[in-house]
Amino acid sequence: MSTRTPRTSGNVLYWLYLLLFGLLILSFILAPDRRTGVPITYLEFQQWVERRLVEKVVVILNKGEAEVYLTQPAKELQEIRERLNQGWTPRDIFSFRVVSVEKLEEFLQQRHIPYEVVERTDYLGIFLQYVLPILLIILVWLFLLGRLGSRGAGPGPANIFNIGRSRAAIFDAENRVTITFEDVAGLEEAKQEVREVVEFLKNPQKFTRLGGKIPKGVLLVGPPGTGKTLLAKAVAGEAGVPFFSISGSDFVEMFVGVGAARVRDLFRQAKEKAPCIVFIDEIDAVGRSRSRLNVPLTNDERENTLNQLLVEMDGFNTETGIIVMAATNRPDVLDQALLRPGRFDRVIYIDRPDIKEREAIFRVHIRHLILDKDVDIHRLALQTPGFVGADIANVCNEAALIAARRDRPAITMADFQEAIDKVIGGLERRSKVISPEEKRIVAYHEAGHAVAGWFLDHADPLLKISIIPRGYAALGYAQYLPKEQYLYTEAQLRDTMAMMLAGRAAEELIFGQVSTGAQNDLERVTQMAYAMVTQYGMSELGQLAYKLSEEHFWHRPYSEDTARRIDAEAQRIIQQAYSRAKAILQAHYNHLVVLAENLLEKEVLYQEEIERILGPRPQGASKLEKAPAASE
Repeated sequence: MSTRTPRTSGNVLYWLYLLLFGLLILSFILAPDRRTGVPITYLEFQQWVERRLVEKVVVILNKGEAEVYLTQPAKELQEIRERLNQGWTPRDIFSFRVVSVEKLEEFLQQRHIPYEVVERTDYLGIFLQYVLPILLIILVWLFLLGRLGSRGAGPGPANIFNIGRSRAAIFDAENRVTITFEDVAGLEEAKQEVREVVEFLKNPQKFTRLGGKIPKGVLLVGPPGTGKTLLAKAVAGEAGVPFFSISGSDFVEMFVGVGAARVRDLFRQAKEKAPCIVFIDEIDAVGRSRSRLNVPLTNDERENTLNQLLVEMDGFNTETGIIVMAATNRPDVLDQALLRPGRFDRVIYIDRPDIKEREAIFRVHIRHLILDKDVDIHRLALQTPGFVGADIANVCNEAALIAARRDRPAITMADFQEAIDKVIGGLERRSKVISPEEKRIVAYHEAGHAVAGWFLDHADPLLKISIIPRGYAALGYAQYLPKEQYLYTEAQLRDTMAMMLAGRAAEELIFGQVSTGAQNDLERVTQMAYAMVTQYGMSELGQLAYKLSEEHFWHRPYSEDTARRIDAEAQRIIQQAYSRAKAILQAHYNHLVVLAENLLEKEVLYQEEIERILGPRPQGASKLEKAPAASE
């Protein structure tokens, strides 16, 4: 049985804040009314004088009060003892407010009471009334700023004075980076580029002896999850030099000038530990283009930080051995002054991995997993087109969790298949109640996609179709294996659009009406059609590009008549694709019905079963590189 140590630091701080607040209130309450003796009224003082209980009186001019000293027999009286016990002062004297010193002196002279008039400085009262509140306010302020600054370089109230310090995490000889190039699968071209950075840091004379200069900056650009940060860490691990890691958002602060101060402090520390690597992740947070909207009379803290970063990067001595590495997935928003040679000499684009790189990434992530003999890494790489390194790591982890949930001794291929489905379509929701009518619509919708794509020449090969609800709103989905290509012809785009619209065409053909299930298909088809018209020049409007650029952010670079023609042309392309899809389904009506009925019965159909129902794909159609067997 484990025991958990209670966290008392938060409670101590709360009690401390409460105590400081109480002292502040108490000082305001007591200080103005603080007296040197037990307070009495002037009428009581007159009565005591008449009874001859008063021994002497001391008038304090600057406080406007008088101290009353009683005789020794008077102090023995019961009523006097009770009054003294009720007072807050340990002294056995009384005091009252003086309205007129002249009248009080006249009264005492008539009664022959000894008195003296003095001025006193009550240092304790001044401290309670003026100094203590100010000190308490300063203490509370320091505590609050200390907790704010505890997110930075060290705990404690002193962090307010270190707010301009860099928040970079430093990895050096004591806390070195252990990641190497062996931990980075794929990215062979990118690793070749950064290997030279490692050589620069290890042996700079190899390059400088020929007149070359060490590059000052390397910018890693690519989609999220492709391994930009991992590659930067591998460079630090291979070079064995100090590694400063910081996020671009850490420079941005609400206080003016803090970002620029942190940039200066970061590069000051880097110069002290040179040769080293400074890695700025998500540099677009601080490196955005300046005055994008050309708004005058503005003072943007981000611009000040960027200006300081530009100065620091361009102010290096070429022999200091400091290399700045940065990563971003939005290079289009970066300032051009930041991208020029002399600051970032090299821009390395890290794309999504191809099938060979995905296979290498899978082998890295399964090193510590217990796998069954039926696991085929090549097949897994084939089934995950478009996946980045982070997605593949998630698939491997999900497969391990699924196998553990089922108490299996090793991770099987079926676990990986389910993990891939979960990453692509979301969590399986068999508990979601779907009426038989809705399930039938979904089955024919997905069968329409499959049949049209099967007989279209340029449609992607079909891997599986499913009508099991997944994710937030997906009632069914079809998984395809797109080709590893970068250029698409007009015929390929038109076939893809026809395949996307075939689901709705099947609904209209079978049920005589359509449903809302084609929402995502329509969005993708509309985007593709407008891209063909406005970007690719694949329409009757000619070889023109009508895409809006940053320079035309506030107005379109074409007329209203052209805009109407663009809309009409996109509608024409979509209608042609829909007519093609409907014609294909009418020609293969029997295939559509048989495939949908099998899907209603089994809920999931793999490529072999689809081929058994529809027959082999036509000769000109795209084929799978290797048909993965269904394993359930």
